Amino acid sequence: MLKQGSALDRYFKISERGSNLSREIRGGFATFFAMSYIVVLNPLILSGPDSTGTTLGFAAVAAVTAFVAGILTILMGAWGRHPFALAAGLGVNAFVAVTVATNPGLTWPDMMGLVVLSGVTMLILVLTGFRTAVFKAVPDGLKTAIVVGIGLFIALIGLVNAGFVRRIPDAAGTTVPVGLGFDGKLLGWPTAVFVFGLILTIAFVVRKVRGAILIGIIASTIISVILEMTLHIGPSFDGTTANPQGWSLVAPSLTGWSAPDLSLIGKANPFGAFEHLGFVAATLLAFVILLSIFFDAMGTMVGLANEAGTVDKDGNIPDVDRVLQVDALGAIVGGGASVSSNQIYVEAGAGIGEGARTGVASIVTGLLFLVAMFFTPLINLVPFEAVAPALVVVGFMMVSQVGKIDWQDWGIAIPAFLTFTLMPFTYSIANGLGAGFIAFVLIRTFTGRAKDVHPLMWAVAGAFLLFFAVGPIEAALGM
Repeated sequence: MLKQGSALDRYFKISERGSNLSREIRGGFATFFAMSYIVVLNPLILSGPDSTGTTLGFAAVAAVTAFVAGILTILMGAWGRHPFALAAGLGVNAFVAVTVATNPGLTWPDMMGLVVLSGVTMLILVLTGFRTAVFKAVPDGLKTAIVVGIGLFIALIGLVNAGFVRRIPDAAGTTVPVGLGFDGKLLGWPTAVFVFGLILTIAFVVRKVRGAILIGIIASTIISVILEMTLHIGPSFDGTTANPQGWSLVAPSLTGWSAPDLSLIGKANPFGAFEHLGFVAATLLAFVILLSIFFDAMGTMVGLANEAGTVDKDGNIPDVDRVLQVDALGAIVGGGASVSSNQIYVEAGAGIGEGARTGVASIVTGLLFLVAMFFTPLINLVPFEAVAPALVVVGFMMVSQVGKIDWQDWGIAIPAFLTFTLMPFTYSIANGLGAGFIAFVLIRTFTGRAKDVHPLMWAVAGAFLLFFAVGPIEAALGM
């Protein structure tokens, strides 16, 4: 039992933020379960060969993904003192993989080197105060839109990961990009597990049961394990055969343990891309990575801090500089370890929904990631379908803040709308932020209120214009 007023309590501000040790531990477990899929998914995304035919290796990427996530999340908890967790960033890792696959002469060390350089640049921006200044320059209405957008985004992630909503393959006659279940029908036991978990979690949340979200995850996991052991459902895709009624990625199972392979650490080559692609092409790639990790993290941080209630009366996040420092290190360390940039995860909202308010929860999550390097059951035991209900419920909690936006001021309302719709629709926090920021600057200018726009908002809008114009620029340069 943590004593109120103790050194630990004061350092982490546990009592001050209305939390306690049991809530923090529950929140740490909930966040880990919600994020653990990345240890399986990241190796799949980074599995292709580079121009030399070299692959990173599934086992090595899995081990280092867990290791780096564990170290950085513990650092976030101990130094940043917020319930934020880090892991290899989805979006950045996909961009890295596609770039390696489509650029002859580019190797994995070269590409990871660009991630390191982007992280170093971001750390400089943090230490000089620029990144914090950008955060403070964003109008309150857009900050609220970021919370709403992340809520919609995290709910969509849950629905898609559970197979309740599925992408529709491109084909003649297809009129919608996504649909209900498979071919418009809900099929399979995994989907039933998700529906059961969602109903159970909602029931517990509305009745204010302690540990509602974690109970929902555990109960759904137990049912998943029983179903897999008795019916042998298998994954949705085993590498050769599609199974629309299977588990979306991880088929719950118990396996043994093994020593982690950490041989990828230190393999990045910071300047290799400049040698193989030239200065302009390499710089453009680094710029895209920098913009993505710069604003993804800022948006996620704002959304999670608002949901946790750790934002002060002036709209500022306590210890924001520390949080941004760890986030910048995430790019440096993640790239240097060859697992792509690590960044704050929206899935940390599951822990916040469970009651986590301090860095203690992050330390718990980080320790579980380190344990997961050795004991794969912690990863293979919990399927997406068991965690997805928590993401949907947390998404609702975040979207409920939409009423705080001033809908009578179109100069805020339209940018806010673009921000929170494009986040889920493009599967990118940065895209939503970019559209919202550009729209805000333009509308304020059109209405004769350009003087109300903070100078940094002009700079950020200009940077996002370049971000969105990278495709045409590359085409013009013949890249």
